[in-house]
Amino acid sequence: MISAWRFRSGPVAHMLVVWIAIIVVVVFAGDARSETCTLSPIHAGLTFPVERVDPVRICRLQAIIQSYTTVSKVGPIRTALSESLYRHLLDHPPFTADVIRRLHLGLYRSEARGLGRFWGDDGEGTKGIVELVYEDPTFRIYLLEGTHESRLLPHVRGKAVVFLRIGVMRDANSHEATDSTLVAYTKLDNRLLSGLVSLLHPLVSRVVTSRLQKGVETVDRLGVVMRLDPQRVMSALTNPPSLPEHHLAFLKQTLIGRQSTDKDSSDGRSIP
Repeated sequence: MISAWRFRSGPVAHMLVVWIAIIVVVVFAGDARSETCTLSPIHAGLTFPVERVDPVRICRLQAIIQSYTTVSKVGPIRTALSESLYRHLLDHPPFTADVIRRLHLGLYRSEARGLGRFWGDDGEGTKGIVELVYEDPTFRIYLLEGTHESRLLPHVRGKAVVFLRIGVMRDANSHEATDSTLVAYTKLDNRLLSGLVSLLHPLVSRVVTSRLQKGVETVDRLGVVMRLDPQRVMSALTNPPSLPEHHLAFLKQTLIGRQSTDKDSSDGRSIP
């Protein structure tokens, strides 16, 4: 009776053993992967809270940083934006791109592609997907994948990790402003170009640095326009096609508040 039961349950027991073995392998493989994927918190002399990043994402960052083609540091660059306005623009790339384009400050375009993911195009040959990996009041970490085309670098494909540190302070006229410091690791996917990295390094590094710097400087120019001519900003944004009402309401409230505090002072800069 007992032996017959064992015989009938044999295949079932065998399947259970197989499934348990699979689960154990997957779990331990995942643990091993997360244990082997480590990232230094120090990048270009700055310390970032990488220990708070999801271990799975750490592996994706590590794959780029450990075999990067170029590393660039930009900043700190001061932008004429309050902390709340800076963060709002940073949190909503499609809206920010629309504002910049309507004020003729740049050719940027952006679309949301899921939670924390955006497609972007700077209008000058660089486009791709930007994924927010980590954020807190002071730091942000982004993972980028895209392409760049220019006369000197035709159709370059690659990935990048960008660390952003945000500082809030007062300028000489007591206006609230933000400082942005970026550290970017770029890895080329093109085998041919990666093989010529020693020759192309200065060119690639220059392109990456210029793109990062121009992005921050464009936001600064936007801040100057908002500070010196808020009516021009609101007029441009209320023209069709319409923009999301909650963005316009936030911007209108922010600009009215800034206008009342800035009317007796100026940082001496002209409207871009």
